[in-house]
Amino acid sequence: MELKNIPHLLDEVKTLGESFFKEHEPLLYQLIATCSQALEQGQTLFFFGNGGSASQAQHLAAELVNRFLFNREPLAAIALTCDSSILTSIANDFDFRDIFRRQLQALGKPGDVAIGLSTSGTSENVALALQYAKKAGLVTVGFLGNDGGRCKDHCNFPLTVRSSDTPRIQEIHLLLGHIFCEQLERQVCTRSC
Repeated sequence: MELKNIPHLLDEVKTLGESFFKEHEPLLYQLIATCSQALEQGQTLFFFGNGGSASQAQHLAAELVNRFLFNREPLAAIALTCDSSILTSIANDFDFRDIFRRQLQALGKPGDVAIGLSTSGTSENVALALQYAKKAGLVTVGFLGNDGGRCKDHCNFPLTVRSSDTPRIQEIHLLLGHIFCEQLERQVCTRSC
């Protein structure tokens, strides 16, 4: 197998990122304003996904609870991917498809924000959680890939990286997550830090 030229890979990421942010910039500003308002009203941001998306969910929740750029009060964010006892009991007693939905049933309240990450847009447990969350009055957000799959249908804010290349999608999701955390932190700190 021939190795890809590293500058070519960087060009792919740059082109995909520029295209993504050009398409989604207005929606991203709306999302940041919505999440800032939710946090100021005592709401919680819930992050969830599978595999690499699970690790990104945990990473983003940690940035908000602890700090991203500024020393500030913690922001209410939870990754639904961390508690192995909850995850395995739901998967065993009910179904793996329910691991995020049942946690949102227990913890989510109207006005909270559910942020599902799925590079395919078709992760069934993410789609079911977003579907439940939207019906329950949570704001729903998708960090998605491909064409957004069935997840996009359940999102107030579908942020879709239009690619089928999983590593490139994950790289844009990480950049999106960092921009989201930085801008959210700046907006919250402008008002209360």
